[in-house]
Amino acid sequence: MKQSDHILELARQQRLLRAADVRQHGWSSQLLSRLHQAGKLQRFARGLYGLPETEITEHQTLMEVCQRVPKAVVCLLSALQFHEVGTQLPHDVWIALPEATHTPTMGYPTLRITRLRGSAYSEGIQTVTDHGAPIRVYSIAKTVTDCFKFRNKIGLDVALEALKDAWRSRKVTMAELRHFAKINRVERVMQPYLEAVTQ
Repeated sequence: MKQSDHILELARQQRLLRAADVRQHGWSSQLLSRLHQAGKLQRFARGLYGLPETEITEHQTLMEVCQRVPKAVVCLLSALQFHEVGTQLPHDVWIALPEATHTPTMGYPTLRITRLRGSAYSEGIQTVTDHGAPIRVYSIAKTVTDCFKFRNKIGLDVALEALKDAWRSRKVTMAELRHFAKINRVERVMQPYLEAVTQ
């Protein structure tokens, strides 16, 4: 098997390929451009390739963002949509990055970036593999408490809807909500709402 055949096989398994994925196997990353020019690979974004017949999934954009911005974690409205909590349909992709990370430049999709530090960034990350490409996204309980933390940015109504929907559909426990509320320092803000949903 030639290197290009190996690369196409990897594209079948992984859906999205970066130059780093190809180099990791000891193959030339220049073959990605050649395979693209030959019509055997499709270029989704700079440095991101897949097979031409790759079916675009609902989470394609999130996969691309997580591939191109290694420290990005899908958060807030995008995480709510990913977990099917509430009714938000964001136009932008909401991501969290550690505080000191440089701001990524991407033409598409538009990113809404929140900066988090310490355990507010690192806790509650789930890695979901969709067709071989990982998506880093905050858990439902972490996302709900993030909505309260950033209520001035997204609206208290969105945070309340997320809490009620996640609780009603039994996607979160009170222990999880209290745990992440403490990490996000929104225990006092959330307390009356947590009491209201449990009555």
